This record gives sequence, C-alpha cells and structure tokens, in this order.
Amino acid sequence: MITVIAEKPSVAREIAALIGAVEKKEGYLEGNGYCVTWAIGHLVGLAMPEDYGLRGFDQSTLPILPDPFKLVVRQVKHNKAYRPDPGAVKQLKVIERLFNSCQSIIVATDAGREGELIFRYIYSYLECQKPFQRLWISSLTEKAIKNGFGNLKAGAEFNGLFHAAQGRSCADWLIGINATQALSIAAGNGIYSLGRVQTPTLGLICKRYLDNTTFKVETYYQIQLAHNKEFIAFKSLSMNKWKEKKLAEDTVKSIARNGNTVSVLSVDTKSVTEQAPLLFDLTGLQKEANKKLNLSAEETLGIAQVLYENKCITYPRTGSKYIPEDVWPDIPDLVRALQHRESCQAAVGKMKWGRFNKRIVNDLRVTDHHGLLITGKIPSALSAKENAIYDMIALRLLEALSQACVKEVTDVVFLALHYEFSMKGSKIIEPGWRGIKGSFLADDAEPEQEIPELKKGDELKIMQATVLEKNTKPPLLFTEAGLLAAMETAGRGIASEEERKALQNIGIGTPATRAAIIETLFTRLYIRREKKALIPTEKGLQVYDFVKDHKIADVAMTAAWELALQKIENNESDVHAFKKDIESYARSITKELLQISIALPEQPKLVCPKCRSRTLLIRDRVVKCPDTTCSWIQFRTVCGVTLSAAELQRLVNDGRTGLIKGMKSKSGKKFDAFIVMDVGCRTAFEFEGSLRKNK
Repeated sequence: MITVIAEKPSVAREIAALIGAVEKKEGYLEGNGYCVTWAIGHLVGLAMPEDYGLRGFDQSTLPILPDPFKLVVRQVKHNKAYRPDPGAVKQLKVIERLFNSCQSIIVATDAGREGELIFRYIYSYLECQKPFQRLWISSLTEKAIKNGFGNLKAGAEFNGLFHAAQGRSCADWLIGINATQALSIAAGNGIYSLGRVQTPTLGLICKRYLDNTTFKVETYYQIQLAHNKEFIAFKSLSMNKWKEKKLAEDTVKSIARNGNTVSVLSVDTKSVTEQAPLLFDLTGLQKEANKKLNLSAEETLGIAQVLYENKCITYPRTGSKYIPEDVWPDIPDLVRALQHRESCQAAVGKMKWGRFNKRIVNDLRVTDHHGLLITGKIPSALSAKENAIYDMIALRLLEALSQACVKEVTDVVFLALHYEFSMKGSKIIEPGWRGIKGSFLADDAEPEQEIPELKKGDELKIMQATVLEKNTKPPLLFTEAGLLAAMETAGRGIASEEERKALQNIGIGTPATRAAIIETLFTRLYIRREKKALIPTEKGLQVYDFVKDHKIADVAMTAAWELALQKIENNESDVHAFKKDIESYARSITKELLQISIALPEQPKLVCPKCRSRTLLIRDRVVKCPDTTCSWIQFRTVCGVTLSAAELQRLVNDGRTGLIKGMKSKSGKKFDAFIVMDVGCRTAFEFEGSLRKNK
C-alpha cells in the first residue's frame, strides 16, 4: 500500500479520484492500492519558548537559541495559554497510522518551500523512516496529475528546497522571538513584535510616510500656450518654471507684445517599441489587483488559491513570469479555450494565429513553477472577484502572446521670445499587445495629444496664454501595490554597488509570503489603511523609531538572507552555516535592543467607571479593569477606527467621546457617531440627532 499526503482535503480528493482511491475513511480516502490523506496546512511547527520551560519575558534567558529545535503539534490559544489543536492531533494520528502501515509515501503537498516544509516537519515529528517520492505539479488538471504520477521524483532531489524552508523557518523564529522579547523588555510596557521580514517592511512604510509628511511643498508657475493648426487644437508648456506668479505674468505680456506667436525650434519624431508584458507571477498579480480592483495582497492570493483548487489556473505561488519550452505546445489550446468565455471572446478575436510571441519561453528563468496560466477548464460559476482575477490572468496571457506595440512619438520645442515651450504627441502605428484590451496608455499616464504636421521654422499664433500654479509633490504614500513592488525590488536601493549587483533581483520575503507579512503588520496594529494608502499607526512609528538605526530594519540584510536561502535551495550553500550566522545575529540584536533607552509617552491614569476602585489597564487592543470580578472592558478599535488615548479619557471620565468620523458598518457603509456610556457602563453609538444604537 502507498500513502499519498496532500496539503488540503480538496487537493487530496482531486488526486484520489484520478488514482482510484474512492472509499471514504476517517481522515483519508482508500482504494486501488493507495491511501490518500491530507495535512490541513501546518500540522507541525517549531516549539515556542514555553515548550523549552521558558515562560514570560526574562532578560536572563536571552538570547534563546534552541539546539536542536523541537517540533510540536499545531497550537491553539485556550484560556490565555496554548494547547495542541484537537483537530490537528486527530489528523496527525491518522497520518501516523497510514505512514506506519504503508510501504512508501508520495508527497503531494504544494510544490514549493512551504509545501515541502509541511511534509518534512510531519515526517520528522513522527520519526518516520519510510521512503518517499515527490509529486511535482503546477496545476490540478487531470492531465497534470497523471503526468506527475508518471514522472515521480526522488524525495532526496528536494533536500535543498527543504533545507531552505527549514532555514527560513528557524531564522524567523530566532530573530522574531529574541528581538520581540528584547525590545519589549527594554520598553517595559506592552509587546513590540519584530521580525526578519516584518520589521524592514514596516521600515519601508514608515520612512515613506515620514518623507511624505515632512515634505516642504513649494509653489511654482508655468505658462501654458494654446494653438490651432489644420483644425487641430493642441497645447504647449513652458520649460521654464517661475517662483513668483508676477514674473510669469510679465513674461506672458512680453510674448504678447512681441507678436503673440511661437516658432518651431525643433521637431523630433521617433519610433518607440513597447514589448508585450510577461506573464504574471504572484506579486505581479497582487499589484495589478490592488491597482485595478482595490484588493489586498492577501485577498488576491486567497482568490487565486480557490481558482487553482478549482483547476481553473496553474499554481499561484510562483515567482516566475516565464514558461519552459515543453509547455509552449499547450498554449494554442489555452487560447482556443478562451473563445468559449464571453468576457475574452473579443480579445481572442484580435490574436494573430501563427505569429504568437515566444518571449515568455525561457527554461532558465523558470523557478519552482512557471508563470501564471489558465488551464483548459473554462470556469462558468465564479464570484465577481474570482471572475475579475481569472480574466486578469487570461487577458495577460493574450497580451504576452501578442506582438509589440509600435508608436510614433513626436517631441516639439517652440520658441517665444527667448523662452522655450515643449509638447509631446504620439500616434499608434501597430497596436500589438495594447490592442487586446484597447488600452494604449501606461498606468496613470497623461493622454498624449494629437498634433498636426509641423516642421522647423513654422510660426504659429498663440490662441491663449495661461499661467498655471503648480506645487512640488511629496513622495506618494505606499499602496499595497507600491509596497509589494518595493519589497520585490528592495535590493536595488542598497548603497553598496557590490551588494546591489548581487541582490539586484532579490527582494524581501517571497511571492508566497509577502501578503502574509503585510497582514501581520495590520494584525500587530503597526499600520492601517486610509483609502488605498498604507499609514503607520502611532505604535508602528514608535517601533520604527526604536529600531531604524539597527540592522533588523535594514532591507539590505534581509535581502542578503533571501539570497542565501536561494543558494541553499539550489544546493550551492550550506544551511548549517546560514543558521550559525542567524544565531550570531540573534545574539547581537538582542544585546543592542536591551540597551535601548526608550521614553514612552505616558498613558492617562483612568479609574474603572464600573467598580470605581481599580486603575484601568490600557493596551493596544483593549482597555480593561484588572479586577476579574468587575471585568469591565472596552475594545479600542470600533468599526475600523482605533480610539486615541484622549478619546478613551473622554469616554471614561465624561461618559462620551467626541464625534468619531469614518467608522464602517458591517455592510461597509461609512458613518460618524459619538460613543457614549450608559448608567450600566455599557457603550453605544449616539448619532447627531440623538438616535442611539447599542454596539
């Protein structure tokens, strides 16, 4: 008997149906010589300090450097303590029984670092010695699964992948546990979570926010001229910028006195070729979905995972934008299949058969998985968001297979008196890939105006001259799309040319983990959303201020670790040397953080409004009475808005807050209200107009 272990029940069912394991059992499916079971994600993980007998935060125990690391069954919180998850324990017993009774194992967890780690941790925890092979597939279609079973790979081929995953797991533990405890001890008030990728990502957000808010806006003036030739209206803009409006206005008057005309100084026309985009990798899809659909990175990954499990797209957690040569013959069939999808029919009709662009084919640029593709299964019953993500992937495939877009771009410079004015126009010569969706502009680009035939020496009348008031613009706040791009290209901003060259294609985190890192920052209350922008909270700025001068906030160090993990994955480097480096850094960062002198803002001393005897405990998430008999509690985040210390003080002392703006109902509708406290110390909303509603 052979045991097949998948990552999720849904994947296990797909595999079981194809290999004839159709008899349902408790925690697995059986038949045709196979037992197919599943892991339900991370059933086993690294033990926490409590499992080593270390409770609470104690400076004398730092740094904590387990050797070896212990593995434990997944834990869940219960009455302020952690205990093994009963569901995980139950499923692990099923897996143990199947492993013990089988001749060999086929590993069918997701084909990537995390999938490999999920299996290897279970295998190690159960002290299993049975031989295992790897099912390595990029989609869950019948064809892919059958081909995978016909080409099973030796488990040892993926030792590098496992060592990289294990190295990442241990590094995150060592840095996260020790740095968090050290900073929290130094602060002496609350928990300040730090992490190997989390902290430099927070640093990117905070630095951009501070650059934006401290930016000194300067006003300047430019002159815009309106022209008309051959019944075509167009405009030019002064290349000069004036700091004073009067100087710009005086220039307009001088030009008018000089005949109110401009002469063409130069006309530069050139052909510009825009290559078709490559396929989406996960980060690219997340960026596009955030820009176009306002979806978070986590939402996009979740939707893509559902589409994958429904066999509509290939494996989403990919870091590649290319496909290997052996996938290319399947591409025409995928395009033909889209003829049966109404939202894609028009785009398929624009494809030039026999002239597909082969730029996406590159065996050397394919990592664990190839770029995102649709499968031959065309979906018919998806949610609105699933449809939008599917079409995004499908249309990107059609764009990638199309030819380049060719434009004729013309730059014209005019002369009025001795002042130069410029304008730009363009004309599409060959639509190419931009014709697929009919979008001929880059994102956020200004439309380029139509211009008439012009040549050097032509004179044109100025129809109108306008002085425009403009302001210098601060760096834009990060959206999730912008942050993902910054995480993806973090290595490019490194000062050292040698390091920058080594890390030029390495970011922080991986396509599979970046969404989770961003969500962690929300969970820690380090950042919040303001429309589409990511804004650090007061606590997030505090943490950044504590660590900004330390290596833990440095993207260069984190990117270097990602490079080291890649080398381990490719069997080019030793995981033990990496772990020693991480342990050494854990020692140094612990020592540095414990020596930080932190002056925290004083919290107001508030007496419990219910028992009137105890001083309230003010935490990030709640304000509560320490007396368990009284048990008064107020959550600080109400309908998406976090109450400031001043508002809490007003609520407790005066029985009502000021008007809280921008709260959001369960249906997503925004509203403004006061939060008031009744005689029983229960809180409720009070709207302008005295309508009350219990919270």
